[in-house]
Amino acid sequence: MTQGTLYGIGIGPGDPDLITLRGSRLLSGCSHLLVPKARDSADSLALSIISKHLNPNAEIHEAVFPMTSDQDEIDRRWLDAALYVAEILERGDDVCYPTLGDAYFYSTYIYLVRTLRNILPGVRIVTVPGVTAFSAVAALTGFPVGEGKRSVTVIPAADDLSELERVLRKCGTVIIMKIGARLEAVLDLIEKYNAMDGGVFVSHAGMPNEKIETDLRKLRGGDARAGYLSIIMIHSNGKEGE
Repeated sequence: MTQGTLYGIGIGPGDPDLITLRGSRLLSGCSHLLVPKARDSADSLALSIISKHLNPNAEIHEAVFPMTSDQDEIDRRWLDAALYVAEILERGDDVCYPTLGDAYFYSTYIYLVRTLRNILPGVRIVTVPGVTAFSAVAALTGFPVGEGKRSVTVIPAADDLSELERVLRKCGTVIIMKIGARLEAVLDLIEKYNAMDGGVFVSHAGMPNEKIETDLRKLRGGDARAGYLSIIMIHSNGKEGE
């Protein structure tokens, strides 16, 4: 029996109309889907985005990948998901895995692929690229990401913001992702390096609760959850303010 194929599909930042034609075609014909979500009690954001593109008879399996630092728990969740996919592929059926943004850009898909290859070393995997969230933010705000010879740095706002500060010490465009609850601390650093002017903030790009702010100072003292699914883009001159 011929083994099935895993299709990893980047579904863009949130607007269902930003899913590529190839991604839509695969989703509409796929009989088995593995969709990620962050909590057992939560709905899958990926599933809500792709719903209008789906085969109505598709078998949908929701896999929980919690935000935790417990590596054993993380590894167990990925193994469970990969075993589910492997079982279907070995029956000769295909599986689609939709993931926000691009499939190989800060995506859960990366870990699924690694785990699955350990189980099925010869597995056939096809990846469909998607629109990145920062590309959508640039389009929504008219923010030029790459211009001339100016450098571009994409960085997640980790708990330790020392790496972000190192980046801000250089001249160039900075794309700050995975901000979460660290929004105020990130704004402090941006202000320290005199980069508030001209910066843009977008959360939930392309979704019904999308928020766009082109004056970063207005983000001060807001909802502590405002940094979730958000991106800040700035131009840094590499100098601390006075």
